Amino acid sequence: MGFGDLKSPAGLQVLNDYLADKSYIEGLPGVKKALGKYGPANVEDTTESGATDSKDDDDIDLFGSDDEEESEEAKRLREERLAQYESKKAKKPALVAKSSILLDVKPWDDETDMAKLEECVRSIQADGLVWGSSKLVPVGYGIKKLQIQCVVEDDKVGTDMLEEQITAFDEYVQSMDVAAFNKI
Repeated sequence: MGFGDLKSPAGLQVLNDYLADKSYIEGLPGVKKALGKYGPANVEDTTESGATDSKDDDDIDLFGSDDEEESEEAKRLREERLAQYESKKAKKPALVAKSSILLDVKPWDDETDMAKLEECVRSIQADGLVWGSSKLVPVGYGIKKLQIQCVVEDDKVGTDMLEEQITAFDEYVQSMDVAAFNKI
C-alpha cells in the first residue's frame, strides 16, 4: 500500500487513516489482546477458540513415579542384577599401576668401584621391583654416576623405599636422585 509523499499533509493523512485502527506499538507485557487489535480491523480472531485446554496436566506423570513403593518382583530383579554385576566385577583382574623410574646413583669420588656399586644396587630385591639396563655417565673430573632403570608396581614399591635402601650402601653411594619417573 502506498502512502504517497509523507512530507505533504495529504500523505500524512493517508498514513494516519491507515494506522487509526491498527496498534503496532501499544500494549503492555503480559496483557493479551485480540488479534484484530493488532492487524487490520476486518480480520477475525480465531486464536481464542479451542486454544485453552481445561485439563489439568499436573496429574500426568511422564516418568512413571506414581508408585513410590517398589514391587517385590522389581526388588528381586534389582538385587539379582546387582549380584550379577558384583560377581562379574570380582572376576576381572585388577589393573596394576606401574611406573618406569630412571635413577642417578652418585659415588663419593672417582676411586669408587662402580661395578661393586651397581652390584649393591641390583642386590635390592622387592616384590614389584624389576631392575633394567644401566650405564655409567660422566659427571666431571673423572667421576661417573650410575644411571639405572627399574620398573616398579606403584602399590608395592615407592621411590622413598628405593632411596632409603640405595643410600644405605654409604661406603659407595653419596646420593641418589630420580632422573625420570613415567607411569606405564
